[in-house]
Amino acid sequence: MKSEIVLSVQHFRKTYGSLTAVDDISFEVQHGEIFGLLGPNGAGKTSTLESLEGLRKPDGGKLDILGVDPAKQPLRLRNLIGVQLQSSGLPPMMTVEEAMQFFCAYHGVAPRMDLIERLGLMEKRRDQFNLLSAGQQRRLALALAMAHRPQVLFLDEPTAGLDVPSRIDLHGLMAEIRQNGTTILLATHDMAEAEKMADRVAILLRGRIAAEGTPAQLTAAGNGLTKISVSSESNRLHQNEMAFPAVSQRLVKEEYAVYYSTNPGQTVTAILAYLETSGDRLVDLRVERPSLEERFLEITQVQSQVQG
Repeated sequence: MKSEIVLSVQHFRKTYGSLTAVDDISFEVQHGEIFGLLGPNGAGKTSTLESLEGLRKPDGGKLDILGVDPAKQPLRLRNLIGVQLQSSGLPPMMTVEEAMQFFCAYHGVAPRMDLIERLGLMEKRRDQFNLLSAGQQRRLALALAMAHRPQVLFLDEPTAGLDVPSRIDLHGLMAEIRQNGTTILLATHDMAEAEKMADRVAILLRGRIAAEGTPAQLTAAGNGLTKISVSSESNRLHQNEMAFPAVSQRLVKEEYAVYYSTNPGQTVTAILAYLETSGDRLVDLRVERPSLEERFLEITQVQSQVQG
């Protein structure tokens, strides 16, 4: 991967009347990187994406994609980026094949029927858009976004509406695109997807960046608690609320007793000793670092307390 900045956001602001949707955010994305933009509804993700795509003008700061200002140079921008939106504006009667021909003609390239085949739409190529399932419409939107081989690809909730096999296939395609040097800006509510696919992420809350870094860096920067899930034959841990060492929180989730510990070695040793002395037998033991979703919830809660 080349160490080259292809997308730069510096002190970006976006307002709508008296509402400040994005308030002075900055981040950079490197060549061939998958960068995740995460946040709840209303956090400012859409305003940021639409401004980078040239659909809205910033009210402050500077945006740059490969030396192009999205607001001032839209004609230069259109062949540099590809955009897969959450909802497509295709005419309902347009067929899959016609959509690909139309988009490729716009960009001056030959129709990419290889993408239609790669995304499992070849048998649907003569079907009208409104007859496609939600998942098929999502895959068509991705094929159209990639048709002109853009250097930067914007993906907005790319796996929404997809079944598990299609989701796995799309993740494989994203990794393949990245390997070929395309930079991807991924906006998603799916924290597991971001943790799996993104090299780095930025968490947006109320128009500001609340945290930024690799998924591993963000999960390690939390409250330091390790999740310990224990299942046993007699479920003695469900019935006993004794305080094991280094545990700050306990809960019961289905057949598991779950503990959050500051010292997992000490906690696990005490739990195993208790099971042995109580005559219960261990069925399953899982020791996990906090997920990106758990870290996201922690950051959200902290920010809410600060705002409160």
